[in-house]
Amino acid sequence: MRKKEKEIQDRAEIEAVIRKAEVCRLGLSADGQPYVVPLNFGFDGKCLYFHTGQEGKKIDMIRRNHRVCFEVDVDCRLVRGDTPCHWTMQYQSVIGYGTASLLTDEADKRHALDIIMRHYSERPGEYPRHLVDRLAIIEVTIDSMTGKRSGN
Repeated sequence: MRKKEKEIQDRAEIEAVIRKAEVCRLGLSADGQPYVVPLNFGFDGKCLYFHTGQEGKKIDMIRRNHRVCFEVDVDCRLVRGDTPCHWTMQYQSVIGYGTASLLTDEADKRHALDIIMRHYSERPGEYPRHLVDRLAIIEVTIDSMTGKRSGN
């Protein structure tokens, strides 16, 4: 990281940013074409989980290249300056890299859905089998991640 004074080094602080975030942007690349998509997600400390349809651009790209990047940010606020060059943003963010796989086992999918639901609500989820069978769960095993804080 170029500006070391902005780096969040403590793993617990990095995880707190992830747990506070409402959206995770998943970066994919296949055949030289990048693609970034904002998604709802869950986090268990070592993996991210996303639910989606069984077909589509995300699934196609993951099948061609399972290496992914992700980004979350929180507490974003524009900070106005006296001149345009003194404007900045206040934020906390995490960028990470990992390996995506598609869960196929029904029990694994239900467990991932529970993790996603816990991210947004204390309410337990009930998932009818016919709906679980129709969805895909992307599991991203996190290889590395870094945190950054600006203006906080």
